[in-house]
Amino acid sequence: MWPTNAAQTLMPSVVDKRHLEMANGRLWGAEMVMGSFVGPPLAGLLLGAAFSIPFFLDAGTFAVAAALVFMIGGSFKPGPRESSTYGATRFWDQMKEGVRWLWNHELFRPMAISLGVLNATMMMALATFVLFAQEVLELDATRFGLLTTGVAAGGVIGSVVAHRVTKALGQGPSLFAAILLMAGSCWSVVSPPRSGCSGRMGAVTSATAVIWNVITVSLRQSLIPDNILGRVNSVYRFFGWGMMPIGSILGGLVVAWLEPAAGREGALRSPFLIAAAITVGLFVYALPRLSTPRIEEAKASAEPESTVGHG
Repeated sequence: MWPTNAAQTLMPSVVDKRHLEMANGRLWGAEMVMGSFVGPPLAGLLLGAAFSIPFFLDAGTFAVAAALVFMIGGSFKPGPRESSTYGATRFWDQMKEGVRWLWNHELFRPMAISLGVLNATMMMALATFVLFAQEVLELDATRFGLLTTGVAAGGVIGSVVAHRVTKALGQGPSLFAAILLMAGSCWSVVSPPRSGCSGRMGAVTSATAVIWNVITVSLRQSLIPDNILGRVNSVYRFFGWGMMPIGSILGGLVVAWLEPAAGREGALRSPFLIAAAITVGLFVYALPRLSTPRIEEAKASAEPESTVGHG
């Protein structure tokens, strides 16, 4: 799984905010290595030995993870509330508070909208990708597995280089580059019907998606007040993840609607082309709203953050 809301909210209390991008990159890298490269083949080997072993081992890993969490030193309670604005105690009031804070923020509102659109368009393309790989690229199971492994490898590479890319380009240009590369990936996957190109562009998409996540998560951790970080994170992530099933449904509907007019192959290519066009439009929307000056303005106006290890 991707890092959870609790992990993202806890990170600023563990790592100095100067190192948040590196720490988030390592967290994503560890998740992808264990989830994409270690877990699946290990599960296959254990299932071959005995059907019950993977379940016992899975329970054991949760116990080890809980013990490791208990070993993290420090105090992680939010500091004293500096404003009655953050004083809600009931669940629904807290959620409304998170929605209101996010929607009124000049940087995080367009960032959340951009994330939702990106997730929807990517899932629109991926919903029928296995059919595109089988029928257009003519991949067998082994080659399809190698293609998806390349995509996972791209994510790991992105987690390692994210903080270096941000340092070299700046946060705003890095976000813009990620959007454009995602659009280019969707276009390139269907332009030449070659599995090698699709695999490379899939790896690029995965890498840029991780870079986007590392930058945006680190910004939220740095700029959102400690007292409401968890609830704003949850609202932000709900918006981003909530668009994914909508994108998947749209991807299937697009293929079904266009197949009678465009043919099977044309219909299977269409979600990628539509996703590319929407992502280019998103770039135009994001250009004045997620720029480096806008990010620096948000940093300058942010409330003081609590220091690492303090309540």
